Amino acid sequence: MKVIRISLMVVILFSLIVSCSNITNTVAAPKVGLLLPHNIDDQGWNSKGYEGLLRVHSNLNIEVLYKEEISTREKAEVAIEEFIDAGVNLIFGHGQMYGPFFMELKDNYPHVHFITFNADVQGDNITSLHFEGYSMGFFAGMLASEMSETKKVGILAAFSWQPEVAGFIDGASYQSSDIEVKVEYVSSWVDTEKALQLYNEMVTEEVDVFYPAGDGYHVAIVEEVKKHGLYVIGFVGDHSDLGQSTVLTSTIQHVDYLYEKVVEQFLNGQLETGNMFYDFAEGVISLGEFSSEVPEQLQNKINDAINIYIETGKLPNES
Repeated sequence: MKVIRISLMVVILFSLIVSCSNITNTVAAPKVGLLLPHNIDDQGWNSKGYEGLLRVHSNLNIEVLYKEEISTREKAEVAIEEFIDAGVNLIFGHGQMYGPFFMELKDNYPHVHFITFNADVQGDNITSLHFEGYSMGFFAGMLASEMSETKKVGILAAFSWQPEVAGFIDGASYQSSDIEVKVEYVSSWVDTEKALQLYNEMVTEEVDVFYPAGDGYHVAIVEEVKKHGLYVIGFVGDHSDLGQSTVLTSTIQHVDYLYEKVVEQFLNGQLETGNMFYDFAEGVISLGEFSSEVPEQLQNKINDAINIYIETGKLPNES
């Protein structure tokens, strides 16, 4: 178990807040635990979770603990027990896979609040944080469609349930009626070998703009795209530093900001249970800097569409 300890012991006393059943009560001397399905060095989703934990530690002066490679229910149960023995009362499971685990285990620990991502949950001490991936995919699709010279773009998704897939297809089709969208599924977040195989097949099919919607293999795809002189759109993190002008932009999930926001709600007795949703309007999702390859007129068009979406909740195909 990795532990990050603050140098000065801070004891915060919280008053018991009595409210409706969907609000979590505050607790004294909070500690936050984080379970990660893979390691923190993936430059993607797991790194984002770790960055969020560090932000909580730094900005809120809270002791935090984390465990990597927790990929099964059995490992999760052991890790939860160790967290609780260490005094943890707020546990993040950094991924959809933890939703079912937490739903099965949460009633055994009513004094602990469990948080997962993109899973459907219900109960008095569990919350799921959902990123609105459809809109991310939509704006990525708009950009990819406009920047493609072959009129063939591709999304390399991890799984078919990802809302980014439908968003990418719809965004690309909205921008150009004659675009062809290739979709392939790696069936894993981290299977780089299969992702590269599918990528090379897409290259032979003349795809020239790629959206690797998988946090464990996206860096490898960016590197290959650079070699081939094609275009790519970053996923989850800002990947402009990986591919220079090759990376047209990135669809960024500001996981670190969301971690701090959620922990603050927990401390103040305002963290709701059930399913909570976050999008561009909440500042949790954004596009990164555009590559110099993207014409200014196109940049303005996409930025204007995002601003309208933030103000009205309507994407361009819904206006």
